[in-house]
Amino acid sequence: MELQNLTCVSEFLLLGLSDDPELQPLVFGLFLSMYLVTMLGNLLIILAFISDSHLHTPMYFFLSNLSLTDISISTTTVPKMLVNLQTHSKSITYAGCLAQVAFFSLFACLESLLLTVMAYDRLVAVCHPLHYLVIMSPRTCGLLVLASFFTSFLTSQLHYLMMSQLTFCADTEIPHFFCDLSQLLKLACSDTFINNILILFIGTIFGGVPLSGVLYSYSRIISSILRVSSSGGNYKAFSTCGSHLAVVCLFYGTGLGVYLSSAVSSSPRKGAVASVMYAVVTPMLNPIIYSLRNKDIKSALWRITHRIA
Repeated sequence: MELQNLTCVSEFLLLGLSDDPELQPLVFGLFLSMYLVTMLGNLLIILAFISDSHLHTPMYFFLSNLSLTDISISTTTVPKMLVNLQTHSKSITYAGCLAQVAFFSLFACLESLLLTVMAYDRLVAVCHPLHYLVIMSPRTCGLLVLASFFTSFLTSQLHYLMMSQLTFCADTEIPHFFCDLSQLLKLACSDTFINNILILFIGTIFGGVPLSGVLYSYSRIISSILRVSSSGGNYKAFSTCGSHLAVVCLFYGTGLGVYLSSAVSSSPRKGAVASVMYAVVTPMLNPIIYSLRNKDIKSALWRITHRIA
């Protein structure tokens, strides 16, 4: 490509989910509602954990960190989309776009690792109940979360550095509602072979390995539950895992759906719509799933409401 066809990009254009002006108010209201529900639900879980000493256990410590991660994922993408819809603008600065790439990869990787850590926590709770508090000590829990965060941080910085080395063409339209990594690579004029290999490698590591860890943990959990003779014991053991298993299925299921839709469909817009499930709907549903079947969180939230009243 000739040098004159290259440009120093200062901003990108986020095309969003639809070009229809009549749909913009509907999309704005829908995403604002989902964002507010996400914030409220996850903040309530964090507040319940902080304020109620009954919830100061490893499981709820990890859950509060998962809620914080869900808030962060939504905040990385949705507010900018809402601002663009409100101001009828589609622009995002070059620096802002790279920041979205870095933060989204950080929190997506962190969520994947936290779900694996939570699966390990349930494995210890079900298979080694007598040693649970010794194995999952506060120090161990803190180290697991810190290790997950720093691993995700290094991954996001690697993505950031690789993207910052690319040269972009005059066409800066991104058919998405946020700066999606795969869409940015398609706009690059420079060679993206190493970036594609890196994405494949990181996707395999942070998708395949954590999922394998979750599957291994639940195979051990199910095996242990089946050895329990009483049906009451089976229900009690599995009830602590049901919510986590539902969240795992939602996270990896929507992630797989986004991957398949982008691979099968030739329309980038359809991939963007599928990403809504992964980036917006999943963080919104996680606190609802945990609250519906969890008596401890319901009781803690009831006590908080009683205290305020």
